[in-house]
Amino acid sequence: MALQLSSGTDDLEENHEINVTPFIDVMLVLLIIFMVAAPLSTVDVNVDLPASTAQPQQRPDKPLFLTIKPDLTLALGEAAIEKASLAAALDAATGADRDQRVYVRADKVVSYGDVMETMNLLRGAGYLKIGLVGMEAVAASGASPGAPAPAAGPQP
Repeated sequence: MALQLSSGTDDLEENHEINVTPFIDVMLVLLIIFMVAAPLSTVDVNVDLPASTAQPQQRPDKPLFLTIKPDLTLALGEAAIEKASLAAALDAATGADRDQRVYVRADKVVSYGDVMETMNLLRGAGYLKIGLVGMEAVAASGASPGAPAPAAGPQP
């Protein structure tokens, strides 16, 4: 833009050009704010997950429980089994019916990674319907609020 000297009149001509410099400055400031704030929103937070208050589903006639004990040994029903023979034991217990739901229950001290490893073994054996068994939260009927009660049936 060039400066135009007045030609003797006091009337200023209208300038039809848009000054985008302030717009660009505001956009750059917003970009910096979002670049700084985005990593802060992905901070890991320690969470103590609550017990489920969902209504337990009706228990199957003969549920198939796979238990992960504190020493990481497996038990199918009441019988102890090895991880290597899990697929054969499941086929024998279900009659090779891979559509049957397998309920996994694990001790509190078993890590999440060990539970996932067992679930991967189930998936590798062809059993894709997996239910997790948990403790049922006690309603406010005189019991202490944090004390879990045993579930009436498996909760998928």
